[in-house]
Amino acid sequence: MDSYGSYCTEPTGKSGRFRKPQVTFFVTLFSTILVVCGKVNFTNLSRYSRFNEKTYRRHFKAAFDFMPFNVELVSLAQGSGQPLLLVMDGSFITKSGKRTEGIDWYWNGCASRAEKGLEISLVGVVDIETETAYALSAQQTLAQTEISRDITRLDQYLYHLEGVRPHLPPQVRYLTVDGAYAKAHFVSGAVGCQLDVISKLRFDANLRYLYTGEQKPRGRPRKYDGKVTFTDLSRFTFLEAVQPNVDLYTQRVWHVSLKREIRVVYLIDRRSPHRVGTCLLFSTDVEQDPQQIVQFYKLRFQIEFLFRDAKQFAGLEDCQARDLVKTEFHFNASLTALNLAKVEANQQHSGQERVPFSMASAKRRALNQHLLDRFIETFDLEPTLIKSHPNYSTLCNYGIIAA
Repeated sequence: MDSYGSYCTEPTGKSGRFRKPQVTFFVTLFSTILVVCGKVNFTNLSRYSRFNEKTYRRHFKAAFDFMPFNVELVSLAQGSGQPLLLVMDGSFITKSGKRTEGIDWYWNGCASRAEKGLEISLVGVVDIETETAYALSAQQTLAQTEISRDITRLDQYLYHLEGVRPHLPPQVRYLTVDGAYAKAHFVSGAVGCQLDVISKLRFDANLRYLYTGEQKPRGRPRKYDGKVTFTDLSRFTFLEAVQPNVDLYTQRVWHVSLKREIRVVYLIDRRSPHRVGTCLLFSTDVEQDPQQIVQFYKLRFQIEFLFRDAKQFAGLEDCQARDLVKTEFHFNASLTALNLAKVEANQQHSGQERVPFSMASAKRRALNQHLLDRFIETFDLEPTLIKSHPNYSTLCNYGIIAA
């Protein structure tokens, strides 16, 4: 636990004023999440640490702003000034029972249908150079029965984005989201937060060409020059293929529903002899490089690895609590534990060739170190003598996935 504790002590101190017992709790919590075998709930956390269940429940009721803490972790892992891409998405959380706050019907992408449970909205950043995602803030979506009918779920997502915007690193400029967020209200709100949006459009999107010809001396200036149809791409600019048999076309157009000028990128995939695939992307930054739009939208999928690793290895769906404060604390703690594992992996391979990150290996290594520390403490062994042994690292890496 000492290695992970050293990485989270400094960000905890920078993100707010905490008493020593609070710092000790957070160091223990994040470290224990990475060594727990089985469900990450209050019972199991108490089995692998010196705190009991009541201590965990009491601390989970206290408000803690994970956003500044995670921003400090990202700067510790990547350094200041590294290009970062903001990503945002939601994920379905399975939850049984009827008394948990936020229980409602949400879309479950794995089952391709709406199911009863919980949902979280996650804002994170992706390091553009290393293609590594980090979680910044998770917010639980409220059930429609718990809020005013005038507030939609898209309003909740936008409120979440507006709340995290002041804490974002200064180099963050672009927000990449999937097509579900490509609505006028959300896009306008994101642009109002000084963020350019990159997303996906439906193929029946109402688009119009912008008129660039000479205006008549009298009457209202002409703004549009016909409706965009993708059966005729003669007015689009063709760029070099993104990859063999994948063509890229781009144009500046007016989106009727979004009520703004956008840069669209139309991809045609002819790699399959049986069908032609197409994809329509857009950016609110009309001067952005079309190749960069494609690159950034691909990086959006890194947020899915955060959901996957948090559910498989950090107990994202294992919370025992029912009230909103505790469940939201649990979601953020699970995702922050992933960040700590990535920070530790970056420090281990600092100055070396990039090694793919494996959460399974990180958790195995943390458990091995925890067991070795328990052996040293229980048998009253000399820790310096054992940890300085050449084969100590071999025991720590026992069972990890080879890179």
